[in-house]
Amino acid sequence: MEPVQMLWPPRGDGSPSDPLTDTDLERLYAYPDQLSRPWVQANFVASADGAAAVDHRSAGLSHPADKRIFALGRDLADVVLVGAGTVETENYRGVRNTERRAERRRRRGLAEVPPIAVVSGRCTIRPDAALLTDSTVPPIIFTTEAATPERRKALAAAGAEVVVTGEHTVDPHALLDELDQRGLRRVNCEGGPHLFATLVAEDLVDQLCLTVAPLLAGAGADRIVAGRRSEVPRGLSLASILHEDGFCLFRYRRAAGAGG
Repeated sequence: MEPVQMLWPPRGDGSPSDPLTDTDLERLYAYPDQLSRPWVQANFVASADGAAAVDHRSAGLSHPADKRIFALGRDLADVVLVGAGTVETENYRGVRNTERRAERRRRRGLAEVPPIAVVSGRCTIRPDAALLTDSTVPPIIFTTEAATPERRKALAAAGAEVVVTGEHTVDPHALLDELDQRGLRRVNCEGGPHLFATLVAEDLVDQLCLTVAPLLAGAGADRIVAGRRSEVPRGLSLASILHEDGFCLFRYRRAAGAGG
């Protein structure tokens, strides 16, 4: 197995970088210092022809290098943001408190583990889902007034913090305001495509970490965005490219001068 190497930005002499250490990766993927507002990073994997999943799950596209960056995203975040569909499809549980994660978060002054915040406009998360029964930190469920009081009460009784942030759809600006009030400004969005599309449409994405797998999935699979369309494209600047075993790990940041 090839070690993770930097392809971009290149070294001064144009030669490949030395293998990257955990310290190198942590420095590369760190959130900006002194945040005054929530800063949203999205984390996705896709095939070379743009598929977001194989057999409806992202695991078919993944690789140890991708999993390493995925875990790092959780290690450095104040909160993990995810859509209800992804919670169900991927059978989400609470974030695990590994020895490496504990050391890294303690050194950076972060809470022991980040909570998972779920966007669920109708409160469709089951009270007995692993997200609630297998978690050390209560999840935050962002929902709407359209969700029945019974569903909201059931999730609250199961241990979730239920927050209404919209009438019929979850308002992403109100959601981020709520996270901001809790001091949860390092936001790591793990999907799914509909939630990501909303964040793109509202120009709320500050960084995209995208792993491209050397695989052709063929027609029929969803892209990493689905549903709501943006009125205009959102400009990005290439920040880094890593490579391991044919997998390319791209990191894009909001283009200079863009909104947000």
